[in-house]
Amino acid sequence: MKRLSITTIAIAIALAFGATAMAAEDTSKPATSKTESPGAYVDDAIITTKVKATIFEDASLKATEINVETYKGIVQLSGFVKSRADIDNAVKLAWGIKGVQSVKNDMIVKGTQ
Repeated sequence: MKRLSITTIAIAIALAFGATAMAAEDTSKPATSKTESPGAYVDDAIITTKVKATIFEDASLKATEINVETYKGIVQLSGFVKSRADIDNAVKLAWGIKGVQSVKNDMIVKGTQ
């Protein structure tokens, strides 16, 4: 029950940030291929939040070790983790989120840099 509440709160925060970004967007300039539409920005924020929540809910992973960013459905995972199994698990969890187009793994096992 507690984890469900945290997930719900995290999604609400992502939506709030997305709404702020949509309100602040300058519509006087046409969108270019390097910019993201407000809808895509919100979608990416939701994907990021869902991936973070899923990683947080997995007892074998430390959510504070893994950074998550999303752009146009491409999820980038970075950070230093304790094992290759943690990397594989985080990538697998990210792929399980609806809307993920690909997962870029930039995580490093601690002590192997």
